[in-house]
Amino acid sequence: MAKKIIVIGAGPGGLAAAMLLASKGYKVDVYEKQSFVGGRNGSVTMDGYTFDIGPTFLSMPEIAEELFEASGRNLHDYMDLQELSMMYELIFKDRKVRMFKDPKKLSDEIERHYPGNAEGYTRFMNDTRKKMERLKPILQSPMDRYYQYISWKVLRALPQLSLGKSLYSVLSDYFTEHELRLAFTFQSKYLGMSPWECPGAFSILSFMEHEYGIFHPIGGLNQLSKSMAKVVGEHGGSIHLGQGVKKLWIEDRNVVKGIMTEDGEKIAADEVIINGDFAHVMSNLVDDGVLKKYSKEKLKKKKYSCSTFMIYLGMDKQFDLPHHSIVFAEDYKKNVEEITETYTLPEDPSIYIQNASVTDPTLAPPGHSTLYILAPVPNNVSGIDWQRNEQTFKELVLDAVESKAGLENIRDHIQVEKIISPHHWEVDFNIYEGATFNLGHQLTQMMALRPHNRFEELENCWLVGGGTHPGSGLPTILESARITTNMLMNEDPSYSFNKEQPMEEAL
Repeated sequence: MAKKIIVIGAGPGGLAAAMLLASKGYKVDVYEKQSFVGGRNGSVTMDGYTFDIGPTFLSMPEIAEELFEASGRNLHDYMDLQELSMMYELIFKDRKVRMFKDPKKLSDEIERHYPGNAEGYTRFMNDTRKKMERLKPILQSPMDRYYQYISWKVLRALPQLSLGKSLYSVLSDYFTEHELRLAFTFQSKYLGMSPWECPGAFSILSFMEHEYGIFHPIGGLNQLSKSMAKVVGEHGGSIHLGQGVKKLWIEDRNVVKGIMTEDGEKIAADEVIINGDFAHVMSNLVDDGVLKKYSKEKLKKKKYSCSTFMIYLGMDKQFDLPHHSIVFAEDYKKNVEEITETYTLPEDPSIYIQNASVTDPTLAPPGHSTLYILAPVPNNVSGIDWQRNEQTFKELVLDAVESKAGLENIRDHIQVEKIISPHHWEVDFNIYEGATFNLGHQLTQMMALRPHNRFEELENCWLVGGGTHPGSGLPTILESARITTNMLMNEDPSYSFNKEQPMEEAL
């Protein structure tokens, strides 16, 4: 008889795990507090305008393709992926630099702005390709035992890990110009970290974009979560929206027997997979005194990512702006320090703008467009009163968008508006301290030092998502689901799983 699996949270990690397990015959039930699937990978719709809530593009689509294939489905039957030939435009004080997927076009652009640096780009790509080959086995396998640090795959990868070097330092080996180094290190913001603090191994982030491209699904990246939810249903799994989980049902001190819903229902399960924000779940769904390694007191001492201030605007016109733009603060290092060290409101914020309507006409009424504006800000450890500062900071961001990105009189064209501040991330989305990208990715909180996929403090309990190995970011979150479901099936005596078959082939 197939085991019963409960998944807490219908974010992309939980949905990917549910999809894989349901396709293998497990009885899967997903419980989601919100009225929609996807969590931060969900969507907001207002008066005919559709916005992705969080991530806005798909990188390394082959991971999603492999997960759908393992579930007996073809990703492209569910989503229309459009690759962006010009991935994004970087807006500095005195220039705009267009980052192309095509190496020849990008080399020409680099030489036009930063003569003599195209050679560094070619060298960076060649070197990081080797780094990626060595790191992939680590990113695709469990890392929940310290002895795994001396495994062959880790030892082979050690020379490529850039241990002791920051991401910015690694890129300084390739580029002479500060702006160009930022062009290949700003991706550390995907982890909510500073390029001067982020481990050098994460040079793979910008490499992944340039090597594999970035893609926009028509309808928004939320289509990935909606597609996985559809496959879960096709394989007999159930997704219970608007049904939050109040507590884990725990007996004998640490044995998880199921869940207790916010409606007071007690539901049994053989295994529980947690896709909620890790620190929030362990602080709120587990009674005090049960956890030792991840008690409330110890969670408070962990390092967390920054947060994000979000503005979603439905506009009555279309703009001459690329699909993705990044506006850099004039003093980027100071801006990063405000966000990650001094925990103060940025005076000159860096800003990401998505103008997806240039690619996707389905997101807004004819002749209209959507603007998605994100400014990295400190998490709620800062003590910033966002209810008092929200409007002031919004105006500061819009002023910067007008002056630096050239969107004049932007306020005159706003039809609908929504703001998500760090306060909203914490209160409405149950994100610990509003730290949008989860636990930080310092070396002290990576691999075996991150909460394990098979959660080490509770029996019958598993983790997926950014709070476990291999970490935050959509591709790695999907990878966490593959690692966790592989482990669960490997340890399941009732599942006729060929133990000799390599894990990558088995799923």
